[in-house]
Amino acid sequence: MVSKIHAHVPYGRLAEHLEYAIATKTNPEVFFPAEALDHLIFEELSTLAGALQDAGLSTTIHAPFLDLNPGAIDISIRAASRHRIQQVMKAAEFLRPRVIVVHPGYDDLHYGDNRMVWLKNSIDFWREFVPQARELGTILAVENIFEKEPSTLKALIDSVDDPCFRHCFDVGHWNLFTSVTLEDWFSELGAYIVESHIHDNHGESDEHLPVGDGSIDFKDFFPLLNQYAPDAVWTIEAHSTEHLQRALKNIKNYI
Repeated sequence: MVSKIHAHVPYGRLAEHLEYAIATKTNPEVFFPAEALDHLIFEELSTLAGALQDAGLSTTIHAPFLDLNPGAIDISIRAASRHRIQQVMKAAEFLRPRVIVVHPGYDDLHYGDNRMVWLKNSIDFWREFVPQARELGTILAVENIFEKEPSTLKALIDSVDDPCFRHCFDVGHWNLFTSVTLEDWFSELGAYIVESHIHDNHGESDEHLPVGDGSIDFKDFFPLLNQYAPDAVWTIEAHSTEHLQRALKNIKNYI
C-alpha cells in the first residue's frame, strides 16, 4: 500500500521536505505553479530528482492550472496553456513521474452552448502531448474540478482515446460540485482512473481536511476505488505535515 501513496508538495518546498520524504518513504506529488516553472533551475531539479530516485521513491506531478484552459475559446489562452504544459513536460524529463495531473478548465456556467467548441479544442490540445507522455513513460490524468457529473470528462477521454490520457478523481471536488453519487461517477469513469486526490471537506469549500474530518463517506469511497482502479496512485492533498500524518492515520480506519 505504501508504494501507491503520494503526498502533495509545492516544488518550492521540495528541497526542505526532501529529508522527511526519504526518511518516511513518502512519495511526493510535485506541484509546479507557473512562477516555479519560469524560474526553474534544471541543475537543482536534477539533483532533487536524483535524490528521490536513489531513495527508491516515485513521483507524480501536478501541473499549473490558475488562469489556464486547454479548451479555451480564446486562442491566446490556449497558447499560454500550451506553454505551461510544455514546461511541465520538460520538468518531467528529470522527475520521470508516474502521472501528470492536469485540470480541464471546463464548467457549465462559463461554456453552456459552447461545450462542443471547448471539447474539440481540448481534444486537439491534449493529442499534441500524448506522444511525449508515452515517450516519458507517464500518463496525463485530467482531474475533475467543477464537473457536476462525468459526461464531459468521459467525452474528452474517450475522444483522445489513448492509455496515456486518463482520469484523476478528486473526491473532495466531487463532494463540492457533484449532482451524482460516487457509484454513478465510478461506473462512468472508474476504469479510467489512474490517480485519486484524497482529502475531505464539509461540502461548502475546498478545505483540504484530513480524511474523516469532513462529511465525505469514505466507507463507500475506498471500496469503489479499489474495485475500479486497484492500481491507482493515492495522493493525499494535505496542506501541512500534521494534516498529512493525521490523514494517513485515519485512512487505516477505512481500508
